Amino acid sequence: CINDYLGMAQNPAVVSKAVDVLKEMGTGAGGTRNIGGKNSRIVSLEETLAKFHKKDRALVFTSGYVSNDTTLSTLSRIIPDLIYISDEDNHASIIHGIRNSRCEKHIYKHVDIESLHNVLKSIDKNKPKIIVFESIYSMDGLESPVEKICDLAEEFGAMTYIDEVHTVGLYGNNGSGIANLRGCAHRIDIIQGTLGKAVGVIGGYIAASNEIIEAVRLAAPGFIFTTALTPSTAAAAEESIKYISTHPEDREKLFDRVQRLKSNFDKAGISYIENNSHIVPVVIGDPVLTKQISQTLLNEYSIFVQHINYPTVAKGTERLRFTPTPCHTYEMIDELTEALVEVFAKLEIKQEAFVAA
Repeated sequence: CINDYLGMAQNPAVVSKAVDVLKEMGTGAGGTRNIGGKNSRIVSLEETLAKFHKKDRALVFTSGYVSNDTTLSTLSRIIPDLIYISDEDNHASIIHGIRNSRCEKHIYKHVDIESLHNVLKSIDKNKPKIIVFESIYSMDGLESPVEKICDLAEEFGAMTYIDEVHTVGLYGNNGSGIANLRGCAHRIDIIQGTLGKAVGVIGGYIAASNEIIEAVRLAAPGFIFTTALTPSTAAAAEESIKYISTHPEDREKLFDRVQRLKSNFDKAGISYIENNSHIVPVVIGDPVLTKQISQTLLNEYSIFVQHINYPTVAKGTERLRFTPTPCHTYEMIDELTEALVEVFAKLEIKQEAFVAA
């Protein structure tokens, strides 16, 4: 159930790079980016990220949460009277960033292009606005209609901001995400990503035009007033991105494992939210039962799948979220399926208790 989707946190090349730079440059960054924390490793990482997403520049933050919260709250200082248009299931970091901006905001129904269209029609076309959405949502695995969102943005004169945290490293011809996969990365104004999931390290970033990056760099408190990523972390992240870009076989192996798990669940009669992504959510709908399943799997079968309850998901939609990796074997996936069937029987969980999209 972890977000180290490709097992890059254990990749020998990434670990070796981190150790080498740790010995060379020490454990700390030495300060904020503006006061001693800027170093060759973090500069090189930003250059690599910009090339990765085919953008002018990138800006690295201490986490994916911070990159969303800080960037979205800061845009209001850069663009007067900015209006936010946000998917109703956007991550807490996006919600808080928009809230902290104190800008006017509108919410559209989850991955619903018609709802987004209606919201855009209700707003003065001449007012500055930005559509904020995630490429794939972590709790249901559903994908935003990225191309159609870009079409609407062009029609109504809106900017676009995509959160690619659950897709960076996994999708596209170089692993840079859904925007790349759908052939519309060039139509996205700001691409936000994380280094803490498929990249296997920690940190967050945005990639955009020179003007946007420079404006955020000069105005964002979450960038200006916090210690920079350590050189070893930045070097490990860059090594990981370079590896991901040139090793599509790991991504192929991941999706092979995902298909194996979904196929096993289908044969076992286990319902899950159907999607085209690597995320396999099984909705239980009861917080106590969900926790019991998780604890039983761990204590009796040595299988760890974290239960996910409110407030991460809405009450009544409590779930187990499975994210197989290339490191999982067919045998492991088969054992998991058998264990899950046994636990459901033991706890007398009926098929009706599951919710499928």
